[in-house]
Amino acid sequence: MLIIRHAEKPESGPGLTPAGEARAQAYVGYFEHFTLDGAPMTPNALYASADSKSSMRPRLTITPLSQALGLPIDDRFADKQTKELADALRTEAHGNHVLIAWHHGEIPALIHDLGGDSSALIPGDKWPSDVFGWVVVLQYDHKGQLVAAKVIYEHLMPDDRK
Repeated sequence: MLIIRHAEKPESGPGLTPAGEARAQAYVGYFEHFTLDGAPMTPNALYASADSKSSMRPRLTITPLSQALGLPIDDRFADKQTKELADALRTEAHGNHVLIAWHHGEIPALIHDLGGDSSALIPGDKWPSDVFGWVVVLQYDHKGQLVAAKVIYEHLMPDDRK
């Protein structure tokens, strides 16, 4: 399972900045060829938090990838419904390579609800407001138990930092 923060946001408005739009486009090639420990891990299920009046960014971030892969985006869960999303992922059929785009403030709760230790992955257990270039990787065994977790620094944009 892969979790990303939505791409760069403007000072106001629900969309993406030009840099955010560029990141969303760059994610197409990045995730089409994504490998983990040498094995291909192209997403085959896409999730994003539901659009709200103040943000459509998670969905917009993975829309180009959705179009390129021919996959729908499941966006039925609101930003704070991390437990509901985790429950759905545990009980409903979905692809075995899931990519989730979410709001950074709720990603620690999402990691926790998916069985991970967000404080071990994210410094201070709080995703920095100026960081967009991280990919959280959660790996599960055939019984659905979390067996590995890490953060990858994708460096797609010039100002991505660790």
